[in-house]
Amino acid sequence: MPFYTKTQGSLEYLGSQVLTVPHAFTTRRGGCSTGYLESLNLGTNRGDSPENVLRNYEILGSALGFSPADTVFTRQTHSAIVARVGRADRGQGLFAPVPGERDGLITNEPGVVLTVFSADCTPVLLHDPVHRAVGAVHAGWRGTAGGIAAKAVEAMTSAFGTRPEDIQAAIGPCIGPCCFETGEDVPAAMVKALGEEALPAIAGNGPKYHVNLKQLNEIWLRRAGVVTLEICPDCTACQNRRFWSHRVVGDHRGSLAAVIWLPEGDRP
Repeated sequence: MPFYTKTQGSLEYLGSQVLTVPHAFTTRRGGCSTGYLESLNLGTNRGDSPENVLRNYEILGSALGFSPADTVFTRQTHSAIVARVGRADRGQGLFAPVPGERDGLITNEPGVVLTVFSADCTPVLLHDPVHRAVGAVHAGWRGTAGGIAAKAVEAMTSAFGTRPEDIQAAIGPCIGPCCFETGEDVPAAMVKALGEEALPAIAGNGPKYHVNLKQLNEIWLRRAGVVTLEICPDCTACQNRRFWSHRVVGDHRGSLAAVIWLPEGDRP
């Protein structure tokens, strides 16, 4: 089943047909930010004004059905740390500090809008419709090598009794193997983590390689027992006028967000 694109006015975001709860993978279109941050910047550390960032969340939340105060952010350090959060944590990131580093979030509490950021790295959203829980992951290449997507599945299993085979998973837009050219350190880390299973996701014989982060995260999710999975075909670097891309413009850019939550009333 393909990803789909939704528009509301100038706002544009992507969704996955396998996920049966509210969610979105944003593009850079539809916000109020200006200059090099035009227009939907959702990062608080990109040099944007707090007023613009908040307004961008209001625009996105109005379209999707959440309040900015419901969001819970990661504090991304390219780790493989997954944190459980709940209603008491809402507002962390946008209205209050995030208490510790974490590149993944899980919850089984309705109304908690898990929010992860990217600008070439791989966003992964998870939903367990049986035990009613969700997860969101930021997987840079270091997080991918660390198996953060699988660790999120394991965390949901431990915290909520999730069975991996019940999970619905969507891998969102990120840099594709067409544009993710690396030195030897990245493929070496993937082979160390996944063994020969990583090799089909690596092209080249040195000194440069092309690495498929979506395929590697799929391998981790399949290893963890996930059956239902959809992968967005879009490359953020190829489509840098539609998505923010660190590879193309460096730090002179905004941040995309992937959000997912359980609607109010969705309790076991």
